[in-house]
Amino acid sequence: MREAGGWWRRKSTPAKVETYTRWSFHFFALIYVASIGLPVLGQVTGQLAVWLVLLVCAHAVMCAVTASRALDWTRGRRAQPVRTLWVLGAVTLAISVAVIGIAERGPDDGGLDMAAGSVFVGVVTFAAGIGALGVRRRRRVLALVGGFAAGAALGGLPLGYAVPESLVTGLVVLVAAGFLAFTSVFSVWLLNAVYELDEARETRSRLAVAEERLRFGRDLHDVMGRNLAVIALKSELAVQPARRGRDEAVDQMTEVQRIAQETQREVRDVVRGYREADLGVELTGARGVLTAAGIDCQVTGEPGGLPAEVQSALGWVVREATTNVLRHGDAKRCTVAVSRQEERVVLTVENDGMLRSSGAGGSGLAGLRERLAAVAGTLEAGPAREGVFRLVAEVPLVATEGVV
Repeated sequence: MREAGGWWRRKSTPAKVETYTRWSFHFFALIYVASIGLPVLGQVTGQLAVWLVLLVCAHAVMCAVTASRALDWTRGRRAQPVRTLWVLGAVTLAISVAVIGIAERGPDDGGLDMAAGSVFVGVVTFAAGIGALGVRRRRRVLALVGGFAAGAALGGLPLGYAVPESLVTGLVVLVAAGFLAFTSVFSVWLLNAVYELDEARETRSRLAVAEERLRFGRDLHDVMGRNLAVIALKSELAVQPARRGRDEAVDQMTEVQRIAQETQREVRDVVRGYREADLGVELTGARGVLTAAGIDCQVTGEPGGLPAEVQSALGWVVREATTNVLRHGDAKRCTVAVSRQEERVVLTVENDGMLRSSGAGGSGLAGLRERLAAVAGTLEAGPAREGVFRLVAEVPLVATEGVV
């Protein structure tokens, strides 16, 4: 049981929905056999009952295969199962004809007529409902259901039904098959929507990273572009005096040296601003991003008053932990706590979506350990209890001279 539970928890939310949808339709096949096939044994005796039950079982298996291939097509793993749909239609027609033949040539028994009628209606209904998984347009779904309902109405005549009874049979198939077809179409729509939402969340994470890179690139462009243009101009102005041996060339090159040194300083400031992270800002941002992703996020503790290098190191921990919760887990709740214990600051991040790659050797966690090591900090990450992943970072208040 533990392994089975772990297998389920390791799945992403879209994968869970897909598994649930797929096995729901397989379970429909079992319901089909239990509700249509097994009651025949109580209505008919002898070999005819066995044959009717076998026909129902064969049709249920065909419906399950069609549902599985149609769902694979929905997720883009195979081409549209047109051939499978035609086979389902042919099998349905053959079984319907066989049931009509059994009813006509079998003994004059009211139980046999009732059993054959229920099998006939069930076969047509489930074929229409499951077949709707393999088509997309609304008109085609309506045409599919309407066609099977019309076929059921016409098929009721050989079963000995009067015209009104045949029309009622067609109406019953229309309603039942329409409901099952609606369930099939809605299930496919829900599955696609869940996958699209998951892709949107991944895209949002990538866009956030891209936006930060663009900001960094713009800052570097502003600094380097302006100063390099001035350096180029000053160098051109120094060429002519240098060729003539005039002292103005020295002044121009001195100015070039000053601008180059100023550029180095400004670039260091840009990089330092990019690498340093304010803990309070990161905590607020993490709560906003996780809440927008549908994750209940609670932040406790006061990050104010901490040294700049400590805030920078812990801010990067919050960034990486938030990214892991969004991209690698399936969390519904996340807690972030900042506390002071004696001469150390402890940052704890817990979420109830066990990471799919929950090992401690990821490149992101390795990078965090390097940043924390620069301020004499430590990092621990791993399962806290069943289904809960915990990340704990500790940094001394009196940090070493190495600055992140």
